[in-house]
Parts: sequence; C-alpha cells; structure tokens
Amino acid sequence: MDKARMKSMADRVFRDVSGTMAAGLAWLGTESGLFKALAAGGPMSHQQLAREAGLVERYVEEWAKGMVTAEYLDYDAENETYSLPDEHAYLLASDGTDHFMGGLFAMGPIAMTVAPKVLQAFRDGGGVRFDDYPDGCREAIDLMNRGSYDHRLVDYWLAQMPDVVEKLTNGGRALDLGCGSGRVVATMAKAFPNSEITGVDPDAESVRVAQSWVDESGVGANVSLVNATLDQISPDSKFDFISACDVLHDLPAPEKVLSEVRERLADDGVFFVIEPRAGDSLADNINPIGTMFYGFSVFHCMTQSLAQDGVGLGTCLGPARTKALIQEAGFSTVDEVEIRSPVNLFYAARP
Repeated sequence: MDKARMKSMADRVFRDVSGTMAAGLAWLGTESGLFKALAAGGPMSHQQLAREAGLVERYVEEWAKGMVTAEYLDYDAENETYSLPDEHAYLLASDGTDHFMGGLFAMGPIAMTVAPKVLQAFRDGGGVRFDDYPDGCREAIDLMNRGSYDHRLVDYWLAQMPDVVEKLTNGGRALDLGCGSGRVVATMAKAFPNSEITGVDPDAESVRVAQSWVDESGVGANVSLVNATLDQISPDSKFDFISACDVLHDLPAPEKVLSEVRERLADDGVFFVIEPRAGDSLADNINPIGTMFYGFSVFHCMTQSLAQDGVGLGTCLGPARTKALIQEAGFSTVDEVEIRSPVNLFYAARP
C-alpha cells in the first residue's frame, strides 16, 4: 500500500467534508443576512454582528469563527473583529446581481433533504420526482439563476443573435420551455413589449410563482403562462424564438420534446439552449465545477428524469451529445454561441 497516497486521500476527505461544512455555514450567511451585515458595517465583533443582524450571539460567534477557518472572513485578533473582504462581498453579499454566487449554497440543504430517497433509488431504481422536493427548491433554483437572467439574458446573451433581437423588438412570438419561476419570461417581456411571450411548465406551483413574479414586475400585458407540457401547445402556434434554459438535460423524453420544439418553431426561428458547461469526456470534467455538476445531477437533475421512467441524461451532457440530440430532432444547424461564462454553454439551433 502506498502510504503517501493513503495520506493524500485522507487529506482529500478532510478537505471535502470541510467544504461541505463551509457551504452549509455560507448558506446560513446568505439566508440570515450575516454577509450583508458585514459588507455594510465593516469590521465588527461577533457581539456587534449579532446585534446588527438581529441574531443570537452564541450562534453568530461560532458561525464567524467557522467562516474564518474557511477563509471566507478575515479576523483581526488584536481587536477581535470579523470582516468580509470587498472581493468576497462582491460574490456573497450581492443578491440580484449577475455576479452573485450565494445562490449556489442553497442547493446543499435541498440535496441533503432528499438524499435518503436518492439512496433508495440507487437500490431500487426510479428516482425523486420534483414534487418530492421541499418548497424551497424552487427558490433555490431561482436564486442561482435570477441575477444572470435579469442582467445578461437580453443585453449580452441575446445580443449575440441580432436577428432574434430585431424580430422580438418589432413584435414576434417567443416561448420559454420549462419557465420555472418566470425570470426569463419577465425579462423578455420587459425588453420586448411588442412581442408575445409565453412560458410553459408542467409544475403548477412554478407557474403560480411565475405569475406572481410577472405581476410584480408589471409586464403581464404581453405574457401568457401555461401549466402544461409542450405537446399541449398547438403545433399550429408557431414561435419565432424558443428558449430552453438549463432544461434539456432534465427532460425524461428529450427526443420527443425536441421534436415538439421543432414543430412549433417558425421556419426562420431560433431555438436557444443553455446547458451546464461540461466537457464531452470525464477527463474534461475533473475539476470543482465538474464535481458540483455531477452532484447536482445525482441529487436533482438525473434523478428527476429517472423518476419519470426517463432517459436520465444528467447534468454533464456535454456539447457533442447536446448538438446530436438537437440535430436528430430535425434542426439543420446547431451552433455554439460565443458567450463567456464559467458555468454555462449556449447553443442556437435553426430549422
């Protein structure tokens, strides 16, 4: 036995468990407002921080110490104060921006909630249906993505496809497949008031949340939200633009749905797909983001598909399989759109 390799593995286990605990502590920091309090108030003792955040002092003390050991917070031993560096605050205390990373922590508690059911699926097959996740799952998914949708979808992502922007500006028809909480629908409706924007999702609660968000945004005049699967939308109803944002790899029957997309897309329309930035080979994914995506797959994406007797594509679909699936559905071209992102890949498919 290679003792050095054994020690390296032991160190890896400690680091990974440490990372799990750090993610849990960071989730508490985002949910409780502790990061925002530190970002706004500068260096504070744990007593001051507890008062500022309106929280119990003893818990705040232990949390702050843990965040120092995880190197999220700085500690001034002489003054016994904690601070959140500006560079960390930019990522952790910036909810609503396109650079907020705190939403990633929200999936940890969700994943652990369903972990026993996932373990049962390992033994018996099947999976965990979306309805079996706690209510906070919808909010967690929204928290991870909403800043990017609000700030990048139109001004950066769609701007790479001028023909799409022109058509929707002049008054076209767009559909967001698997609209979830409705951020994509609301953002497009606001940017393109002359167009008809439709969101479709099979989850009734997601559609209810989406309707609330659309109403709150004041953009409901040109929006339709439908609690349905795509096959319930008439193929005679042609759309100039259809989007599938972080949806394709979740589908139980992707070939069927992609064929339905093709039937409902206008002859000069564009199908816009956003998928996780995963490589085609396992070797391409041996990195922290790859590990994160495989975890999301086991605890959320793949298991939902398998729960519906689906194919279970998994989160790390990769460009080659993504393009092949879309082309097999009858699209003549599938191009990667050159958009910089550490976590997403973008595709534009045309009939």
